[in-house]
Amino acid sequence: MVLLKLKFPFQKRVRLAQGLWLLSWVAMFSGAITFAMGVFLKTELYRRSEVMHNMDIHIVPNLLMAVGLASVGINICAGKVCHDSLDLSRFPRWKTFLPPFFCISVFFSSLLLVAMILSFALQASLEESLKIGLKNGIRFYKDTDTPGRCFQKETIDRLQIEFQCCGNTNYRDWFEVQWISNRYLDFTSKEVKDRVRSNVDGRYLLDGVPFSCCNPASPRPCIQNSLLDNSAHYNYEYQTEELNLYSRGCRQALVSYYMGLMNTIGPCVLLFFLLQMSILVSLRYLQTAMEGVLGQENMEIETEGYILEKGVKETLLETKEKMMKLFQLAQVGDASDATPGTEPEAEKPATA
Repeated sequence: MVLLKLKFPFQKRVRLAQGLWLLSWVAMFSGAITFAMGVFLKTELYRRSEVMHNMDIHIVPNLLMAVGLASVGINICAGKVCHDSLDLSRFPRWKTFLPPFFCISVFFSSLLLVAMILSFALQASLEESLKIGLKNGIRFYKDTDTPGRCFQKETIDRLQIEFQCCGNTNYRDWFEVQWISNRYLDFTSKEVKDRVRSNVDGRYLLDGVPFSCCNPASPRPCIQNSLLDNSAHYNYEYQTEELNLYSRGCRQALVSYYMGLMNTIGPCVLLFFLLQMSILVSLRYLQTAMEGVLGQENMEIETEGYILEKGVKETLLETKEKMMKLFQLAQVGDASDATPGTEPEAEKPATA
């Protein structure tokens, strides 16, 4: 049974070809936009790679870039097919090209949906990656003299200032690490000695945060040291007073930023997917309608267009049988190549 059969008079075929030609150019530009969105997202993720533990989330921009480039090529070919469908002398050369073209086009178009789904499904992975990456970044903040970590301090400071955040979860994360290098500690000082001796690991811990945690919108000058000591500052109670530090953790800030980008990209990708699929369906109708004209003297006759020549189940079974035959032929070919040729044994001479 033919699936979704429609009648196509001559004028309807012409209008379909012309409309598809225009839509193909629109879809080509949408493919370029998809590629640009992938490049932008990839760049933004790469900028924060130092505070990410893994790169799993990079599969989303990689897919967008690959599908964007493929979409440009697919729609250039689709536009050429539409143009040649108005000329019976040119259209027959596309007959053998179009079946694999549709398979490849549907595959790449489906990857748009995969990219959109992954952008939401990988949120937990992104958050876990940032959690571990930021924890390591804060731990290595003081290692300005260590090769490979010398820019970690600058990275964390710029991150906290740009995203108006402090620490991994909150500002208290800085209390758990020694973020001041021993190079800048006076070990002849009694206070420094007492703090180091009071810690099991011999680290210099304090209830303070780097300058980049200070909120410039606060009316009070920044208090970044002795945050848990009310007597260290005049008219100060850390339990009740809103500290003049950024209250949001950097993990939450970065997850919100990246998910905001993906929430903006997602609807655009869905729109481009629907546009691309509508072009492929219409192009299939145009192909099958034009095949009815081939070999006819009168080009203006009415023809029929359809999506599948048989039903979905029959088409899948037929495709499966063809794939199995190809697979069996490949196995037979491999077996014949692996089996060495044998020479017939020469007859032994008779003995008296």
